[in-house]
Amino acid sequence: MTDSHQLRISEVMSASSPSPPAAHPLRLLGILSVLMGFAAISTDFYLPAMPTMSQALQAPGGEMAWTISGYLVGFSFSQLIWGPISDHYGRRLPIALGLVLFTLGSAGCALSNSITTLIAFRILQAIGACANVVIARAMVRDLYHGHRAAQMLSTLMTVTAITPLLAPLIGGQILTLWGWRAIFVSLVCVGIIMLGSMIFLPETLPRRDERPHSVFHAFSHYAHLIRRPRLIGYAGAGGCYYAGTFAYISGSPFAYISYHHASSLLYALLFGMGIVGIMAANMINSRLVRTWGSDRLLIMGAVISALASLWLVADVWTDFGGIWGLFLPLFLFVSMAGFIVANSLSGAMHDDPAHAGTVSALTGAVHYGSGIIGSGMVGLLTDGTPRPMATTISVGTVLSLAFLLLIHKNRRG
Repeated sequence: MTDSHQLRISEVMSASSPSPPAAHPLRLLGILSVLMGFAAISTDFYLPAMPTMSQALQAPGGEMAWTISGYLVGFSFSQLIWGPISDHYGRRLPIALGLVLFTLGSAGCALSNSITTLIAFRILQAIGACANVVIARAMVRDLYHGHRAAQMLSTLMTVTAITPLLAPLIGGQILTLWGWRAIFVSLVCVGIIMLGSMIFLPETLPRRDERPHSVFHAFSHYAHLIRRPRLIGYAGAGGCYYAGTFAYISGSPFAYISYHHASSLLYALLFGMGIVGIMAANMINSRLVRTWGSDRLLIMGAVISALASLWLVADVWTDFGGIWGLFLPLFLFVSMAGFIVANSLSGAMHDDPAHAGTVSALTGAVHYGSGIIGSGMVGLLTDGTPRPMATTISVGTVLSLAFLLLIHKNRRG
C-alpha cells in the first residue's frame, strides 16, 4: 500500500470517527453538564414565581401544577423520538434542533397571557430540553466505555446537581427585580448561548456505516430493546427509584411544611441537604466505580435506599422522631441517587453502543414515566400525612431491588 493511500485512509478515519474526549476535557465537560441540566433549569428557575404567576394569569394553584405535569409528559415521551433520530442523523444536529425548540418554548412562556397557552409552550419547552438531556447521555457513551462511562456520568451529575440548588435562588432574584416573565426571558438567553456553544461540541457518533439504515429502522429497534432482560432490569431499577424520588418531590413540601409546620426556609435547607447528599454520593461513586464496578455500587445503593425507605415507613407510621425522624431516612434515600442513576444508565447503554441514543431515550422515558406514576400516587392517596409519600417510596425501592435480580439472573444464565 502506498504512502498516499495510507494518508487518504487516515484522513477518512479521522473525519468519520468521534473526536477524542481528551481534546478539550473541561470545555466538553462544561457543555455536557449544562445540556444534562436542562431538565432542572426548565422548572426550578420558575418555582418561586408560581404563586405570582397564578395571580397574574388568574389560574388556581391546581392549574399551575399542570405546568409541571405537562412538562413531565412532554419530556418523558419525546425521549422516544429523539433517541432514534440521534442514532441516525448524529448527535449535534438533534441537539441544535432541541435548543431551538427550547428557546421558542421559553419565549412563548414569557409571552403567555393564559394558563392554557403557558402549558402548551411548557410542553414545547420540554420537547426541546429533552433532546439535550437524552443525547448528552448518549454522547458520554460514545466517548467512554465500561466503568469509565459510569465515572463520567457521575461526574456530570455532580456538576448538574448544583442546578437545583442555585436555580430557585436565581429565579427568586429575577422575580424580585424584573417579574416572572423575565425568568423565561433568561431561559431564552440560556438557549441562545448554548446554541453558540455548538461550535465547540464535537460529533461523537461513530462512522456513518455503523448507523441504522434508516430512521424508521432506528425506531423499530425499540421492539428489540424491550426483549432484553438486562436492559429492562437496569431501566426498571432506575425507573422504580425515580418513582420514589418524584413521590418525595411532590410530597415533601406538605410533609415538612403542612404536617410538621416547618418554615419555608427550613424546608429549603432540608431539601438542599438532599441535593448535597446526591453530590457527595456521585463523587464517591466516580472514585469507587473503577475498583468496585458499577453493578456492585448500583446494588449497594438500591439496598441502602430500600432500608432507608423501610426506616422512613416505621418513623412516619409511629411519628417517631418528629421532623428529624422524617428527614434522616429521606436524606439517606435521596442521596442514593448518586449510586443508582448513573450506574443504571451506564449498565443499560453498555451492551448496545451503536444505538446509545435509542437506549438512553428508552431508559429516560421509563424513568420519567415512573416519576409521573410516583407523584400521581402521592396525590391519589393523600390524607394530610406523610404516609402516602413514605409508602410510595418504599414500594418503589423494593421493586427497584426486584429488577436488579433480573440483571443478576440474566448474567448467571
